[in-house]
Amino acid sequence: MSLIVLKFGGTSVDSCDKIIKVAKLVKKYYDQKNKVIVVSSAMSGATDDLIKKSKKISNTFEKSEQDVLVSTGEQITCSLLAGALIELGLKSRSWLSWQLPILTEGSHTSSRIKKINIKEVLSFLKKGGIPVITGFQGVSIDRRVTTIGRGGSDASAIAIAKFFGADSCVIYTDVDGVYTTDPKVNSKAKRIDKISYEEMLEMASLGTKVMQSSSIQDAMLNNIKIDIRSTFSKNLGTKITDEIKVISKKAITGISYTKDIAKITVVGVKDKPGVASEMFKPLKEINLDMIVQSSSVDEGKTDITFTIKKEDIKKAIILLKKNKKISYEKIIQNDKVSKISVVGAGMITQPGVAQKFFNALAKKKINIMVISTSEIKISVLIDQQHTNKAVKVLHKEFDLE
Repeated sequence: MSLIVLKFGGTSVDSCDKIIKVAKLVKKYYDQKNKVIVVSSAMSGATDDLIKKSKKISNTFEKSEQDVLVSTGEQITCSLLAGALIELGLKSRSWLSWQLPILTEGSHTSSRIKKINIKEVLSFLKKGGIPVITGFQGVSIDRRVTTIGRGGSDASAIAIAKFFGADSCVIYTDVDGVYTTDPKVNSKAKRIDKISYEEMLEMASLGTKVMQSSSIQDAMLNNIKIDIRSTFSKNLGTKITDEIKVISKKAITGISYTKDIAKITVVGVKDKPGVASEMFKPLKEINLDMIVQSSSVDEGKTDITFTIKKEDIKKAIILLKKNKKISYEKIIQNDKVSKISVVGAGMITQPGVAQKFFNALAKKKINIMVISTSEIKISVLIDQQHTNKAVKVLHKEFDLE
């Protein structure tokens, strides 16, 4: 008898009819003699709607109260789903995060799961019950409701699989797996049957939105098997595995992109030891991505370029201007950029990938602003207007169609 965690995203439960279908799907797993734990997101759009309500009250709505507010979305779906399972003749009940509890640490709206008390739910499982647990949320040590970031239900499901020692975790969403690139950009994209944790982690962090990147990292560290499937399709989906042997004959597994970034260049910084440290110290709470330091036209000076999320650009520039420990000539910002990345464990054993990558973009006259590489990925920054063209040409160049 296997223990399986089933997580359902917002699009899978965004109506009562869909919740009834989800309940029937859960019943199929149960009828196959599995023990099942269900983790549910809020209905699609519910969290955004609640955030809009908070902004009508205040543009600086207290974060601790925002957590209380937005966590109600999962409470609704979990109750409805447990009710649908009971209607099918199954033993079920909903659990809110504070009832287990799911203990978290860190700041409100971006907490991390530290520990889960499994005793009560485990007892319910042994009696043949199907627990339905709220995703996306937890409770702090001082008994305040917390949330763990957008897409946090993935993290909840992985953490529950870890603490309960589940045999596998199935992530149900509105797509039937991970694709070689975004099908909305390139209709020739193909579903990937199997992908390594490392490749999936890179693709998620680079813009592929099927799963939250921190969740994949947790799964990789705890060797939790993940299946990504569609609630609305019978396709087998994509398996995320620890088998680095997954390396295919192709160098590249997939192509990711993101338009949600901005480039900042600090021009004419004095070139001396410690200047980068002093520059980035005030930005420690902002996620920095691609960082490049280059020689300036003026001798003894340097230019430093980095990328951040668009939403952080104003905050970053204010912090840079307030920093009296560095001197510079000017700050240039550009929020009309995209990051395009090719990912593949096959790059480890196949030379020439970088040359092929750059040559493909050059043929389409796409200029590269910044380059970043790792063992299994190459990322470049380009003008946002060329995003779709770059994705399509690279998808064809690396024979992913």
